Amino acid sequence: MKPILYVGNQNYSSWSLRPWLVLSWGKIEFETRVIQLGGYGYGSFQIPEVVAVSPPGSVPVLHVDGEIIPDSLAISEWAAERVPSLWPADAVARAQARAAVCEMHSRFFALRMSMPCNIRRRTEPRQLSEEVRRDVERIETIWRTLAARFGGAGPYLFGRSPTIADAFFLPIATRFRTYGVRLSSDSQRYADALLADPTFAVWEAAAKAEPFAMAQWDAA
Repeated sequence: MKPILYVGNQNYSSWSLRPWLVLSWGKIEFETRVIQLGGYGYGSFQIPEVVAVSPPGSVPVLHVDGEIIPDSLAISEWAAERVPSLWPADAVARAQARAAVCEMHSRFFALRMSMPCNIRRRTEPRQLSEEVRRDVERIETIWRTLAARFGGAGPYLFGRSPTIADAFFLPIATRFRTYGVRLSSDSQRYADALLADPTFAVWEAAAKAEPFAMAQWDAA
């Protein structure tokens, strides 16, 4: 039986996008099942349809071989154990990739709150708060540093093929596009490469086709 990846609305759920990309890039066969977020229990991890498949009450969650694996990073590590090339081959590069992913996984709260993921939306550039500006600057520093050390001539942070690190930053590229954030030329080239990825295009098409809208995020 194929693994089943339960995800939230594809237009809004940045955390769901990350392991979906990882599994797809790793050519791991899996089934995607979308659960609509919002409504009763939203914000308190009590959405009944989510709780029914995920003990923490959150998505994404992977069901595989009788096991339930919640959390985007845990799912990505599960995939990398089967497809090691999802992390860089070099040990130092791999450690730096993991460090960047962990920072993305646990920080940048101001950016997340001010710029919720909304793949199909476009807004005029806005004035950034000091906290959001610092988040943007830190992300650009990560991108610039990793690409300079490990990217070579490739379009991704660690060369010619995308890794888990790229999957974790791709939703940030969608936020920068949605809210018209002005980036350095190098950062914009990297963001454009992520957004042009053909695997992401499949997710983006599904996001645009979703009839569901979250009013509080579309009006933000």
